[in-house]
Amino acid sequence: MKYDQIDNKLFIKNRKNFSAEMKPKSLAVFNSNDIYPISADSTMPFQQARDIFYLSGVDQDASILVLFPDAPLEKHREILFLTETNDHIAVWEGEKLTKEKAFETSGIKTVYWIKDFEKVFFEVMTQCETIYFNTNEHYRANIQTQTREARFVEWCKKQYPAHQAAKSNPILQRLRSVKDPRELALMQRACDITEKGFKRILDFVKPGVWEYQIEAEFMHEFLYNRSRGFSYTPIIASGNNANVLHYVENNQECKAGDLILLDAGAEYANYSSDMSRTIPVSGKFSKRQKEVYNAVNRVKNDATKMLVPGTIWAEYHKEVGKLMTSELIGLGLLDKADVKNEDPEWPAYKKYFMHGTSHNIGLDTHDYGILTEPMLANQVYTVEPGIYLPAEGFGIRLEDDVVIQEKGEPFNLMENIPIEADEIEDLMNS
Repeated sequence: MKYDQIDNKLFIKNRKNFSAEMKPKSLAVFNSNDIYPISADSTMPFQQARDIFYLSGVDQDASILVLFPDAPLEKHREILFLTETNDHIAVWEGEKLTKEKAFETSGIKTVYWIKDFEKVFFEVMTQCETIYFNTNEHYRANIQTQTREARFVEWCKKQYPAHQAAKSNPILQRLRSVKDPRELALMQRACDITEKGFKRILDFVKPGVWEYQIEAEFMHEFLYNRSRGFSYTPIIASGNNANVLHYVENNQECKAGDLILLDAGAEYANYSSDMSRTIPVSGKFSKRQKEVYNAVNRVKNDATKMLVPGTIWAEYHKEVGKLMTSELIGLGLLDKADVKNEDPEWPAYKKYFMHGTSHNIGLDTHDYGILTEPMLANQVYTVEPGIYLPAEGFGIRLEDDVVIQEKGEPFNLMENIPIEADEIEDLMNS
């Protein structure tokens, strides 16, 4: 791993919190991700399943975590199963976790090799009544391939049909949405790396550069600072490309007078950052571009103040819609008749701002969190309003990652990343 080793007290705490929510005489199983093939002998870079990482810190494939708080044998209350490392693997792939290193990483004392899984698992299954399966129930989930987790669930139901089944996901949705101070420090590190990337971009951009060259500049800075790379596929959208919300081709030339919408963030230790900024190719906004930019920034600032404990996500979005409606009227894009005659299911402002304002962020860019429940302190949300104007050839989105506080306004993890239009112009022309 490129990142510094994480204090295993974080994972010990996470397991304790999860186990406290389990039913009596139950166990829970968490599988690593597969290494996915591309073609021939090529594979995609491995990324760990976030739940097993959250509970153990283990960041390698072919790993299984079993939690069994009521196990008769104390050593079986927390078990890790790992691929046995050897000299051959060390030469060809690099050394994998030893049992000693696994304990240092996770705080779990009982580590078996994966070849012993079925034997040990049979023993603990004879001692429990319920098994927690770790199904993906995130509201944005779009699963088109069978995961290692799904294969395990299928196998386990055939092998042990008499056991009761329960779901890990509702527990994890709540636990993972509220961040430990150690997690917030990792997220701050990701945001600080993103800051370095953005400042590099401000010094690099000029008419004639290409979107993919900007992407490369980000990647250079991210890797240089111990990030694996982007948290998600970056959007480098110049001119009218910014009006395609998920534009990821990043293959066009940036032309004088245009704006570039940058939606990019570094990951660090599997934790995400998510930043949007919009900058002028020529280093200076036109009068109209700056008017729209400042309107978006005002909405972002006012929306951020609403993120306090007790806020309901759906109601928050309605209030942000009112802020945006007012700004759009001020820009001459809407009038009072548009608002009076709007469809309540698709308000008038949606013509120019058609996506949501905020989502949870953490180990996943769109992280766990139950959006129908009130917001809580130490949850982390993005704030990302935008105005998209295809007829005028540009779109603007601004986005920061903020931590809800017990009292007062959220803490902005991206407070050091330039965002004011005048500051961006000054930095691009210094």
